[in-house]
Amino acid sequence: MKRKALKAAFPLTLPVMAGYLFLGLGFGILLASKGFSFLWAAFMSIIIYAGSMQYVAIDLLAAGASFITTAIMTVMIQIRHLFYGLSLIVKYKNVGKKKWMMIYELTDETYSLIATSEPPEGVDAGWFYFFISLLDHSYWICGCTLGALFGSLVKFNTKGVDFVMTALFLVLFVNQWLDTREHRPALIGVGCSILCLIFFGADNFIVPAMLSILAILSIFRKTLDKEEEKHADS
Repeated sequence: MKRKALKAAFPLTLPVMAGYLFLGLGFGILLASKGFSFLWAAFMSIIIYAGSMQYVAIDLLAAGASFITTAIMTVMIQIRHLFYGLSLIVKYKNVGKKKWMMIYELTDETYSLIATSEPPEGVDAGWFYFFISLLDHSYWICGCTLGALFGSLVKFNTKGVDFVMTALFLVLFVNQWLDTREHRPALIGVGCSILCLIFFGADNFIVPAMLSILAILSIFRKTLDKEEEKHADS
C-alpha cells in the first residue's frame, strides 16, 4: 500500500524537486555567504521548512534580531498557511496520525500539488498525500544543505540568487494552468492579488488577498466543482 502510494506520488513532485533543489541551493549559498556552517542550513531546512521565511531568517540571524522580532516577522510572512489549512480540512480529515506531519510539511508548492491532485484508483489517499509532503521536504533539505556546502567552498557574487523563489512560483502557476482546463480559480487569484496590491500596497496586500480569494472561491465552490467535473468527463 505504501509503495503504491509512493510510486503514484513521486512523478507529481518532480516539478517541485527541480524548483526546491535550485531554491534550496540559493538559500544555502546565501547562508554560507554570511559565514554560517552547512549544518545550520540542514537544521533550518528541517525545523523551519519555509522557503520565504528561511531567506528572511538569514538577515535576521546576521543582524542578531530578537526573538519577538523574529516571531512577528514569521507570523506576517507565513500567515497565508492558515488559509491553506482551512481548504485542506476535508482531504486531511481521515489520514490518521500522519496528519500532524502533513500539517507541518505544508508549503506553497506542496499545497498546490495536494489541492489539485487526487490519488489514482486503488491508492490510499492518506499515504498518497503524505508521500507528496515527505518527498517535497526531502528535496528542500537536500537543496539547502548542498547549497551551503557549495557556498562554503566557492565564493562568488550572490546578488539576485533569491529570485529563484519568484521563478519557482511562476513555473508552478504555469504548470497548473497548462494541466487544467478550468482557469477561473487562477484568474480569481491573480485578480484579487492585483486589486489588493493596488489598494493595500506591497507590504500589506497578502492577507487581504488571501481572504478575498478564500471568500470568492468558497462562494462559487459548487459551480467551479461542477465545471471541473464537466471538463474531466469531456
